[in-house]
Amino acid sequence: MREISPAEGISVDEYIAIMPAAIQQLVNEVRRKKQTGERPCPSKSLIDHSALLTKPHRDRLLDAIAALVDENYVGRAEMCIQFADLLNRALTHLRFPSRPVIGTAMYYDLAGNEIFRWTHAWVRIGGEVIDGNVDSLAENLVVPNAVCIAPYWGPITQTPPDRRLREKHGDGLPFDVDVEET
Repeated sequence: MREISPAEGISVDEYIAIMPAAIQQLVNEVRRKKQTGERPCPSKSLIDHSALLTKPHRDRLLDAIAALVDENYVGRAEMCIQFADLLNRALTHLRFPSRPVIGTAMYYDLAGNEIFRWTHAWVRIGGEVIDGNVDSLAENLVVPNAVCIAPYWGPITQTPPDRRLREKHGDGLPFDVDVEET
């Protein structure tokens, strides 16, 4: 299994060895799930209202991007920028006029109360939005347990009420050598 280390010149195992025990436990659980094929796939919980491609193509594309991003030593839970960058590159290759977006994602409970917000990345294609890397948020230690969001692909006007995506205009995605080399 390929794993991307967060630091140059140090292996993933060496990096994990200097982490607090709680984070080591999380990383080891993610690694176990990778080895047993139990990692989440965005297509399994995707809220899909898209008119682009076919459903099987959308599912395969999201899952392929997820598998690449999941090579991060802690999985995909903190990798929305890389996910959006790779997805945008794939869609561009398929000749879709997509663009990656960075901004603020706000998440809400069933009563409409905001429970969490953070800087997040997603992809836009015309009037559609692809928020595909949120099914692994439960693995991110900074995200409250109350946040349980399914990936979404469809018209921005039909974005589920459990989230609000606010684009920060003028900001692009930072360069990522792993994305570039992929």
